Amino acid sequence: MKESQYAELSVIGMKGCEQFASQVDYYLREWRRHGGDESFLVHVDCPRFSSGEAKGLLHESLRGHDLYIICDVFNYGVTYKMYGQEVPMSPDDHYADLKRIIAANAGKARRVSIIMPMLYEGRQHKRSGRESLDCALMLQELVNMGVTNIITFDAHDPRVQNAIPLSGFDNVMPTYQMIKALVRSVPDVVIDKDELVIISPDEGAMSRCMYFSSVLGLDIGMFYKRRNYAVVVNGRNPIEAHEYLGKDLTGKDVIIVDDMISSGESLIDVAVQLKEKGAKRIFAFATFGLFTDGLAKFDKAYADGIFTRIFTTNLVYRRPELSSREWYVEVNMCKYVSYIIDTLNHDYTLSELLNPVKRIHNLVDKHKAGQAAQVKINFEEA
Repeated sequence: MKESQYAELSVIGMKGCEQFASQVDYYLREWRRHGGDESFLVHVDCPRFSSGEAKGLLHESLRGHDLYIICDVFNYGVTYKMYGQEVPMSPDDHYADLKRIIAANAGKARRVSIIMPMLYEGRQHKRSGRESLDCALMLQELVNMGVTNIITFDAHDPRVQNAIPLSGFDNVMPTYQMIKALVRSVPDVVIDKDELVIISPDEGAMSRCMYFSSVLGLDIGMFYKRRNYAVVVNGRNPIEAHEYLGKDLTGKDVIIVDDMISSGESLIDVAVQLKEKGAKRIFAFATFGLFTDGLAKFDKAYADGIFTRIFTTNLVYRRPELSSREWYVEVNMCKYVSYIIDTLNHDYTLSELLNPVKRIHNLVDKHKAGQAAQVKINFEEA
């Protein structure tokens, strides 16, 4: 172990996170051991009995290590057998396996940090009437099991960290990576307030949209959801209409920013209204692309010219067929997660990593300079 490290580094990728963890390990090895054969990954397993019961197994000692466990609780692509049936793992199953691995460590690691990109039960972050506060309970349970740091991305409501005020909780935003993916995949996009507008699909997304608006110097518009609170469908009050508040969008590109795409109904409804208001191209930034009702409605909307591109990260499981869609752009977050792990393992501050304003401004300036150079070349050739 190098003197600057907090402790010997180990990384665990829970079921379904193996590929992501492997890429994270690749960067860590490149930075520290110049691509050597020795890996930071720890082999663990959660075997199950035919009844569905399970246990956590560590296949090597972690005594005194600085341990980072990557867990995607929304990976339904992982299955197990129970009573002869193939059962997809639910968020509850993934969370239970995470606790099993923490329990198998039995307090031997010097520090345990959890990287849970999308928080387990993150949408159940506040109480309305007689109901459970599942996300807060999860955070308290992990801390009581000895977890020191919890790192998540674009939390549905980051105020849930108030449940563990004396423990580490970092809410990381993929703002820089999203903008970088946009300028690379759509090189003709003009980042100027006369050409591009940030759109919030609802009141809850306003804070993240205001950040995009501020760092890019763009105008902002928003929709608010008018719900029917007299009816409950699939556990929620149905949306009757999206009402727009903002400037004229005629001839402008727009970026819809949200934390997740679930079924996609709201996103497509908002995009349709934006088109009706004269928007030219519609791009969507969503940290988590769940696509719970499949891709057919998105294929149809794209064919109808409703939107141009949808950007989501690889922080959670994506449907295999998603990568083949012309309208989809994946934003790779593995290198960023590697930076976070490397920084924390050396006990350095995350402030610079969590505040990418300088990097965003440099990226935008470089993009604008490239566009200006291309215009000059085209003019000279003409």
